[in-house]
Amino acid sequence: MFGRRSSDPSSTPRRLPQQPAPASTGMRPAAPSQPQSAPEAKAKAATSAPTPPPQSAPAPEAKEQQRRHSEEYYDVKTTVFNALIDTIDLTQLAKLDADAAREEIRDIVSEIIQVKNVVMSIAEQEELLEDICNDVLGYGPLEPLLARDDIADIMVNGAATTYIEVSGKVQRTNVRFSDNAQLMNICQRIVSQVGRRVDESSPICDARLPDGSRVNVIAPPLAIDGPALTIRKFKKDRLRLDQLVKFGSITPQTKTILEIIGRVRCNVLISGGTGSGKTTLLNCMTGSIDHDERIITCEDSAELQLQQPHVVRLETRPPNLEGEGEITMRDLVKNCLRMRPERIIVGEVRGPEAFDLLQAMNTGHDGSMGTLHSNSPREAISRLESMIMMGGFSLPVKTIREMITGSIDIIIQASRLRDGSRKVTHVTEVVGMEGEVVTLQNLIVYEITGEDANGKLKGRHRSTGIARPRFWDRAVYYKEEARLAEALANSEVMDEDGSPMGESNG
Repeated sequence: MFGRRSSDPSSTPRRLPQQPAPASTGMRPAAPSQPQSAPEAKAKAATSAPTPPPQSAPAPEAKEQQRRHSEEYYDVKTTVFNALIDTIDLTQLAKLDADAAREEIRDIVSEIIQVKNVVMSIAEQEELLEDICNDVLGYGPLEPLLARDDIADIMVNGAATTYIEVSGKVQRTNVRFSDNAQLMNICQRIVSQVGRRVDESSPICDARLPDGSRVNVIAPPLAIDGPALTIRKFKKDRLRLDQLVKFGSITPQTKTILEIIGRVRCNVLISGGTGSGKTTLLNCMTGSIDHDERIITCEDSAELQLQQPHVVRLETRPPNLEGEGEITMRDLVKNCLRMRPERIIVGEVRGPEAFDLLQAMNTGHDGSMGTLHSNSPREAISRLESMIMMGGFSLPVKTIREMITGSIDIIIQASRLRDGSRKVTHVTEVVGMEGEVVTLQNLIVYEITGEDANGKLKGRHRSTGIARPRFWDRAVYYKEEARLAEALANSEVMDEDGSPMGESNG
């Protein structure tokens, strides 16, 4: 047991008002509700009333009562939490592993609840124990959301408002924090794990969770209504191209083509808008890399989950309080050229590092990959030009475009459609130059054909009829030409499930 700071953790008893206790606090939507707890609490609170029979399902009034009494729950939680902090020795707590620390905290909180004579149902007490353990050891109210694998984004707009994205749709939850101070403490806990800080002097911070999920925090005074926390979650199990086929993002034939593109060391640029699945697709593409290759990744926040054994992961660093010590993406890309890489993977190209990446692709580091924000393959070329010019390079536009065409082999366009689904809409080759114009040719395109009664878009992937793409010689060198020819031939016009529709190439 921890060293106690005070012999009596409950000098001032705290009791809930003598009203029926809610079946659930509503703090975590994922927590199972136990509707029969309300009558039990009522029997304890009003001793003169007879015990009502158990209920099989909560009434609508109980849900309203749950929302009405949530403030009382948070008041009790704050009181118990403060008593816990006064009671335990945090230095001793830090020496225990997570499971042992959680059990100790549960024991002490249970004792505090008994000594303070807090009237709570069994379900409420169990939820209070779990919430306080999460506050002390984890990420507080975020823990149940982080545990759900169906959530893509968590958006906290101050202590009282939390939204999530599920299946491409944003919805509000009843998850809330005690106050902005608690939310700020959790933000500090997240960013400190990767050696970063967020406060009034440094109110904007990018960080990541241990599983690679991307975190952004913007704190007051920039965020007027309290700290704004955004988490782009990554699935616990890394997706593969096979699973993208099941989700309808690509067809089996497109999957084969992408596997070959990764296997034969084409230089690939994955283009797409925010939330279109660029990083997920990049993760899937790296599954085709041989396990004997040395891969170096450069990222702002380490998110990639490569499975190869020979991987070196590099991450940028922001400046310190004095404005010194910053390590930019360009610094990482330039340095990794001295580390004998076979492939360089840049998590996101967004600045002058585009020039160094193109130089690397053009000087023997075939098979390098990266992502950037753009809405089409043609726009991706323009974005690359703009980013190179941002670096202050005084090069003619034609020279920059020649560098792009000599470096990039394939542009893969990922898009998030208005129904929330994510699709690979273009697999495009960079062919060359005609005058001062970069020539592109589509191998696979996605066409929207309609919409069903539920508002879900219907469409198909189809081949454009290119039988021998520009990287055909690479496929021959790696003995993949037969698979490539078969995949292109079977990609005439495909349904969502990859079955031929019997239509000819346009």
